[in-house]
Amino acid sequence: MFNYVLKRLAEAIVVIFIIVAVNFFLIRLVPGGPFDAEKEVPETVKAALDQAYGLDKPVYVQFFRYLGGLLQGDLGPSYKYPGWSVNELIADKLPISLELGFYSLTIAIGVGIVIGTLAAAKPHSGRDYSLMTLAMIGICLPTFVIGPILLLIFAIDLPWANVSGWNLPRDRVLPSLTLGLFYAAYIARLTRGSLLEVRNQDYMRTARAKGLPAWRVHFVHGLRNGLLPVAAYLGPATAGLISGSFVVETIFHIPGLGRYFVSSVINRDHLLVMGTIIIYATLIIVLNLVSDLVQARLDPRRRLE
Repeated sequence: MFNYVLKRLAEAIVVIFIIVAVNFFLIRLVPGGPFDAEKEVPETVKAALDQAYGLDKPVYVQFFRYLGGLLQGDLGPSYKYPGWSVNELIADKLPISLELGFYSLTIAIGVGIVIGTLAAAKPHSGRDYSLMTLAMIGICLPTFVIGPILLLIFAIDLPWANVSGWNLPRDRVLPSLTLGLFYAAYIARLTRGSLLEVRNQDYMRTARAKGLPAWRVHFVHGLRNGLLPVAAYLGPATAGLISGSFVVETIFHIPGLGRYFVSSVINRDHLLVMGTIIIYATLIIVLNLVSDLVQARLDPRRRLE
């Protein structure tokens, strides 16, 4: 397992390098620069700014300078926030996005597994059909639809929550539900299908033949193997939660890293764009590795491989 982790980390370094290189040169192909504002800047001032930030150098020189700083953990200065480095801006906003992602992932896993397990306990029953109908509705409604609906109901019609902000504990509820329920629907259907698949396996029939209670057979023996597809889905789900936070943070006006990414693209703050891309890519790679390790923990055959 240790060698497997080292191999994955080595692959991650290569992947991050490719992401950095591709995005660095693609950003430079976008028309305009970070100092092209609505108010025209004098050429002398613009030339001085380009020289101060190294933008007057060839693109390949800028790239290798950026790589040198990146190897030292320096993401560079922000063009639109004078006096602030990209490291400082990300360190200020990343905890908020991570908190939102943690709450959303907890809701997605908890709600999805419970609904899928309850539906699989009595397949083809009214409870099964109703729960799976709710899950299908959740899949069909994206976050940019669920968010405004929740705001309309619980923040405007029923003033139980604030329309925007991240100050009070109740401010966490609607954004976390918006982001988590969408993936809870996928997890619910995966859990149901997997449990129905394993219920007729030999070890399940043996457990029933030994006289074990039905709940123990279903929730203890069946659920462990039934969660293998869910564990495999956690990697793509966490990646979707991270990228989906862009929309949710914008809808609920959450001061997280997702809003910085959107504003930095609009402002052509190249280094801030690169910094957020690197952080999000690193998080996705790490979470995918954790998902694979969870699968290895649940499945001894995978651990042996």
